[in-house]
Amino acid sequence: MVEFELTEEQKLMQKTAHEFAEKEMRPISLEYDKKGEMPWDVVKKAHSIGLDTAFLPEEYGGGGVTSTLTHCVVMEELNWGCAGIATGLLGAGLAYLPIIHMGTDAQKKRFLPRFTGPEPRLGALCLTEPDAGSDVANISTTAKKDGKEWVLNGVKRFITNGGIADLHVVFATTDKSLGYFGIRAFVVEHDTPGLTEGKVEDKMGVRASHTSEVILDNCRIPAENMLGSEDGTAFYGAMKTLESSRPLVAAGAVGVARAAYEYALDYARKRKAFGGPIAKKQAIAFMLADMKTKVEAARLLVWRAAWMLDQGMPMNKEASEAKLFAADMAMDVTTDAVQILGGAGYMKDEPVEKFMRDAKVFQIWEGTSQIQRLVISRDEIGEL
Repeated sequence: MVEFELTEEQKLMQKTAHEFAEKEMRPISLEYDKKGEMPWDVVKKAHSIGLDTAFLPEEYGGGGVTSTLTHCVVMEELNWGCAGIATGLLGAGLAYLPIIHMGTDAQKKRFLPRFTGPEPRLGALCLTEPDAGSDVANISTTAKKDGKEWVLNGVKRFITNGGIADLHVVFATTDKSLGYFGIRAFVVEHDTPGLTEGKVEDKMGVRASHTSEVILDNCRIPAENMLGSEDGTAFYGAMKTLESSRPLVAAGAVGVARAAYEYALDYARKRKAFGGPIAKKQAIAFMLADMKTKVEAARLLVWRAAWMLDQGMPMNKEASEAKLFAADMAMDVTTDAVQILGGAGYMKDEPVEKFMRDAKVFQIWEGTSQIQRLVISRDEIGEL
């Protein structure tokens, strides 16, 4: 039986996240977008009510919410508040998801409680490099075994929370000629000698989050910090992490688009031209109708992918469909929102300009829209 009604628990978490976004994020979103800084006070407030730890297992101090669908509901609300703040706020997940997917019980017991203590902790997923992003097999960061340690060397690029995270999960290769089978994943702690922050990026959007290079220079870590085994399965762990996070990213895109649509609708109701509100003009009314429909359609794709993951069903294609449609939809809807506001929409005094800049990154991170099309087409076409 197919149902579209959220459970009471999901409605409560949705309400909690929305009220937090409305009261704590929205009022400062433009200020911190201009500053290009993360509002640490807001991160602390979110941590105090468990917004950043709700989806960690109870045995490690988390909220124990296991539903990806619930996670998507929360992600939509927080990104409705501010995509930049939401990115920094939920940064812990960038590190704890691969630990959950690839870590041993001992590693989970050692690392996951870091995120559930009295103070918030950030995580970083170090995958992208200057010459490797979607092409994971082309990773150049090296991992060499030296006795009971691994030595990492390389540069990671465009890393959310890079250099400032408590834990960095770093993907490196033991032998580039082995391709995917040479990939390994390692947990690198913030104060490990040889790990430093490189260039801090000045971004178009999501500016209230921290993005930088991560430089690994003869960075030595204990052998027990390698996630999983030495049989070359880390690549599949990376793909599993991205597969499970794509519905969450897609939900974020829905949140940004919904924010833009709601603002444009409110503006169109109030703005008068040619004898009445512009919302009554068919050209504007039809734009708003299309925007609303696209937001609703994207949400359904997100919920389907999340539901399939919760049921333990294969959903790689469906996750890519949700990510692809939601990201492209967010760009379309935010662009239309700017158009509806006209000249005012082009100015930084109005939030739709920010929504449009924030939306663009959803077509890029966690696999570009082109990569999602590749995943979907390969699944549909199959072996010929």
